[in-house]
Amino acid sequence: MATATSPGQLNISALFSKLLSTNPPRFVIERKTIEKTWKLMDKVVKLCQQPRVNLKNSPPFILDLLPDTYQHLRLVCSKYEAEIHVLNENEFFREFLANLARKCKQAIKLFKEGKERMFDETSHQRRNLTKLSLVFSHMLAELKALFPDGAFAGDSFRITKADAEAFWRTHFGNKTIVPWRVFRQVLQTVHPTSSGLEAMALKATIDLTCNDFISCFEFDVFTRLFQPWQTLLRNWQILAVTHPGYVAFLTYDEVRARLSAYLDKPGAYVFRLSCTRLGQWAIGDGSYLYPDGRAVNPDLSFAVREEPEDHIQVSQEQYELYCEMGSTFQLCKICAENDKG
Repeated sequence: MATATSPGQLNISALFSKLLSTNPPRFVIERKTIEKTWKLMDKVVKLCQQPRVNLKNSPPFILDLLPDTYQHLRLVCSKYEAEIHVLNENEFFREFLANLARKCKQAIKLFKEGKERMFDETSHQRRNLTKLSLVFSHMLAELKALFPDGAFAGDSFRITKADAEAFWRTHFGNKTIVPWRVFRQVLQTVHPTSSGLEAMALKATIDLTCNDFISCFEFDVFTRLFQPWQTLLRNWQILAVTHPGYVAFLTYDEVRARLSAYLDKPGAYVFRLSCTRLGQWAIGDGSYLYPDGRAVNPDLSFAVREEPEDHIQVSQEQYELYCEMGSTFQLCKICAENDKG
């Protein structure tokens, strides 16, 4: 039986085919590939366990992240032990494992080339290791979201914001992951970027796992951070491009060190993407006067738009019927515990 396909999805299919014809051979998932990746992870852990490295046990802690990732991968493999070909046919899992191997090799290369500088917490090499820790943190969160309990659920993953969910389903169907070039071309039709440099900055924000693909999970995180949908890229430009208080790929410890230079300026602040609660902002509690210690604090009131509250009128008969169903119009329909705000 033939099924209808939207023109948008036909164009995307053509673009996917073109990209596949120019891309290098894909990463193959088989038992030895998985075990080789585990060995790379183990090597990174052993390098980071050296006493002289002296990693701080605070998020994102690579000595927790890689073992946790290993355990979840073991869970995934146990679910598909008799049908490893299913994992090989899963585009997200292929790209995930290939990226995990690449990132482990990058970490090993840092130690190999950095030598003594890896023991200096202020060195460029250590900064790069910290950034890799953040990437590993994002990857683990993504893997757990799309393979909860070890079984693939990416095709049923729901993007939180309705407009963003509609955009993804309209253009990408039930795909879990799309190449950045495809994603950018499609997003351009709704939220255009003005230049190649702006597109690169956008990719740096949304591609949390740094693999040149955008997953529905990453898109969900991005659209929650920079909602509402109607002004998505304007919000991103205001908060992540031009705002002096925004910092990218910084950990809690690095933020503390950065703000310690402004102890004489109560109210100095920076904000960043939370690495432990993706989709939320991380910012200190208190007054916000000096972004990254600077004297000028941007006024964002022009970007705030209050949406009118929706109210519905119900008859007494409807109200009584609703009460008999075990809930009321006053209660939240989601949790059935809290009053509606």
